[in-house]
Amino acid sequence: MKKITLTLLFFWAFFSAFSQMSNKPEGLKAGDIAPLFTTLSQNGEEISLKNLLTKGSVVVIFYRGQWCPYCNKQLSRINDSLSLITEKGASVIAITPETAENIAMTMTKTKASFPIIEDKGMAIMHSYKVNFTVDDKTIEKYKGYGIDFTKANGDNGANLPVPATYIISKEGKITYVFFNADYSKRASVKDIIDNL
Repeated sequence: MKKITLTLLFFWAFFSAFSQMSNKPEGLKAGDIAPLFTTLSQNGEEISLKNLLTKGSVVVIFYRGQWCPYCNKQLSRINDSLSLITEKGASVIAITPETAENIAMTMTKTKASFPIIEDKGMAIMHSYKVNFTVDDKTIEKYKGYGIDFTKANGDNGANLPVPATYIISKEGKITYVFFNADYSKRASVKDIIDNL
């Protein structure tokens, strides 16, 4: 019961703050050309969206951090069904504002075997129009739950993405979008596979 109450309070605090924002992220739309990026994965290997697209479609998932149970659940489910996605010729990348140390915790919790990218300076999140700044009231509420965005995100501070999912075709066009300000709602594995 305590866990349910805490989850409901968590949701209320975050969603009420999000709904009051003046600059709400809008996300990119299906049919848009996906912004290209080249960066390093959690293992230090270069990840180039352009190079990945030469091999097939790419599923790009934005998540908030290892402290988010909804993120961990989604990433675990993606990893559990990864072979169904790769059988369709697609690859998966997850992008987060959290530090490399916290990405390691995400990988332990979710067993993720796909690349996870620390979006330093939030350049990728910004180009996909998913990032927003958490307001001071919500920052303080989250601290009460033991979540400190400065510790979680380092220099990215109190900035988070809407946990969106994009499927990008080999031609570089976005063919599927899941974008919802309610962080408890996520693209399902079935949605992803059905749209590949």
